[in-house]
Amino acid sequence: MSDVRPPREKKRKGLVIVFTGDGKGKSTAAIGMALRATGHHMRVHVIQFIKGRWKSGEVEAAKRLLPDLTIERAGLGFTIERLRDPRIPMDDHRAAAQAGIVEAREAVASGGYAIVVLDEILGAIAAGLVTLEQVVSLVDAKPPGLHLVLTGRNAPPQIVERADLVTEMRLVKHPYEQGIVAQRGVEF
Repeated sequence: MSDVRPPREKKRKGLVIVFTGDGKGKSTAAIGMALRATGHHMRVHVIQFIKGRWKSGEVEAAKRLLPDLTIERAGLGFTIERLRDPRIPMDDHRAAAQAGIVEAREAVASGGYAIVVLDEILGAIAAGLVTLEQVVSLVDAKPPGLHLVLTGRNAPPQIVERADLVTEMRLVKHPYEQGIVAQRGVEF
């Protein structure tokens, strides 16, 4: 009997990747994947749901990596009542997210990207800005070679069962609990 194994055929497959949970780091993990991919000359498109128009480090960094990394905003800011800007009607939040779903369908179908990231899409489902059916349909329509990354809390079972990789971030301790505000370069 020989200990020599025959060479394995490398199986390439576009993955569905989910970063979920109540801990910090879901978007950061997705942006880290985007950065890694651009280092391999892969094109990545990120669509940020929920996140507002404020200046963020990832958007500024993406400008330096154009055209390989693009970030689109499909959110108008937080939607949970204690954080939501009351001057922005929920209908406007929904319209922005629905435009984001259209953009996501186009990006997924375009064949122009190796990775498409739908940042905070799971939060958009929970907030009623997009439907679970819309997101499941998008996952099911993913071309075989495309990596599709979804982030946000409370990943629905229908998304988890379709995913190839699910990582749950668990909150252990957070500076906000100590009265420390969001830090530039860490949270935004």
